[in-house]
Amino acid sequence: MILLALGRRAGGRMREALRNMPADIFWLICWSLGGLIVMSLVPSKRVDRIFPVVPPLCLLLGAQVGLGLTAESMRRRVYQSSAAALLLAFLFATGYTLWKVVPGYLYHRQALATFSRAVRQEAALHHWRYEVVSSRDGTGTEGMLLYLQKLHFIPLAKAVEQWNNDEMEALVIPENQLSSAMAALRQANIAPLRSLKRKDLHGPTYVLVTR
Repeated sequence: MILLALGRRAGGRMREALRNMPADIFWLICWSLGGLIVMSLVPSKRVDRIFPVVPPLCLLLGAQVGLGLTAESMRRRVYQSSAAALLLAFLFATGYTLWKVVPGYLYHRQALATFSRAVRQEAALHHWRYEVVSSRDGTGTEGMLLYLQKLHFIPLAKAVEQWNNDEMEALVIPENQLSSAMAALRQANIAPLRSLKRKDLHGPTYVLVTR
């Protein structure tokens, strides 16, 4: 899109193209190039970090379409190309949405969020102090911290110590550590709340333990 905006101004002669370029087109090209440069310097290419490049490119596309409509010989071709682009965009967006949303329901990708929401509701209702235990390798599913509104995981040994000192009333524990936790926790009961197993994602299943 940027090369098209530069090349169409003077048959590919860059210096003359820049000299005769309208100010709005020049600004959109600088905006787009600046976004691409900044995005290239960011190590992680997450989707939300690519979004800032999209608006100037869309505006640049609109400007190029507008220039094409000024010439009668190009008008029919511009209309046909625009219709084809809209059709392809609709098919791609619809297919991508179905590809993401439908498996999300089938594979229970919302399981941790649903489980954590239920835990927060129960904790607020009963005024529980609660923590979430990390997995065996010292890590955990980072989303659980966000869902449970906690700042960090705690190791099982520390959780057992705090529990037995009556410093909390509930614990969220990975299921693969449940048996060892129940043997060490005093007056602990397994609550009915349990996260569903996410079929296509790695990570532990969590269980709520209360007094």
